[in-house]
Order: sequence, then structure tokens, then C-alpha cells
Amino acid sequence: MSGEESAPPLAAELRARGLRLTSQRQRVLAAVSALEHGTPEEIGARLRADAGPDGAAPDTSTVYRTLELLERLGLVWHTHLGKGAPIYHAGQQHRHVHVACQSCGEISSVDPTVLDAAAERLGTELGFTLDVGHVALSGTCRACAEKENA
Repeated sequence: MSGEESAPPLAAELRARGLRLTSQRQRVLAAVSALEHGTPEEIGARLRADAGPDGAAPDTSTVYRTLELLERLGLVWHTHLGKGAPIYHAGQQHRHVHVACQSCGEISSVDPTVLDAAAERLGTELGFTLDVGHVALSGTCRACAEKENA
């Protein structure tokens, strides 16, 4: 997604809160969308690569502040995949569960209905409502499991 495509919802949300639309905010949102699942460091690296050797890119603290703002606006979401920095993805994407391989680091997205039985049981037994937008499951992907069993 280019910065132009992300500008209308970002511009509307910012204006509604009395904030300005800056190229930096547009670029961070575009980088999140392009990466699909990226840590703040990966988003910063993408911005530096996009800026080129002579271009300017925001520092890591600015990337974090911008991500926090975009999340408050509902334009990005974060998920913790265990240790380390959270990953961010565009808020316009459908709700999904993150499945992360502990061996190779691959992150896949699956439909949240995969957890329907667990969510129902948690609701019945504990009165707990599961927020699948922030669920991350860790394990071993098929390719890594096949390598281990070969």
C-alpha cells in the first residue's frame, strides 16, 4: 500500500483529533502495510531503505511514538510474539491470530475461528472474553517439523 492509498483514513483520523497529517506518519503507516508484520526496528529499517542513502528517515524513538499514535487511532495493531519487540500490522486488515514458528521465525495469520472452541470454553468456565486481535501462538511450522523429523 502506498502512502497515497493510506492517506485518506489517516488524514481523516488525524484531523478529527486536531492533529496534522505529516509525511512521516504517512511513511510509517505505508511501511507497516508493506511489511504486513514488522517490529519497530524492521519498520525503521524499511523507512531508511525507502529513503535511500541521501534521504532522511525517522529515528527509532520517532517510529515508536508514531506507531503508538497510529494504534490509538485504530490504524495499526500490535501483537507480542513472546520475547522481544511487538510486531505491528495495519488495522484495516481482517482480524487474525498470529502463529509464529520458534525455529525459523515465520509468522502466519489464521482465521480467528480456529480458536472458537477455546474462546467458548474460556467464556463458560471463567467468564473471560478472548481478544483474538492480540493472540499469538508459538510452536513449530510444518517445514521445520519435517526437517527435525528427517
